[in-house]
Amino acid sequence: MAEFDDIIHQPLRLKIMAALNALPVSAGLEFSRLKKLTGATDGNLGAHIETLAKAGYVTVNKAFVGKKPQTTVTVTAAGRGAFARHVATLQEIIAGKQG
Repeated sequence: MAEFDDIIHQPLRLKIMAALNALPVSAGLEFSRLKKLTGATDGNLGAHIETLAKAGYVTVNKAFVGKKPQTTVTVTAAGRGAFARHVATLQEIIAGKQG
């Protein structure tokens, strides 16, 4: 049986990765949208995004739209692969194939 990905397994990071993996390749979500989807605070969401970025699972793009800062988070190919493996592990457990 495959192993859980300890980085993704944390509940808030799992929500972030699920939201990002539901998007088409190369599409991202704005920080404010992720915050609304996950119910996280700014600081908590920022810390978990940083953990995912350090693992190479997401990229963070900071830009200005007009005079307002805008942060967009996008899942990487490595992040998509890690998420797929994590979900496969969950599916094995659900199917009763745990070792």
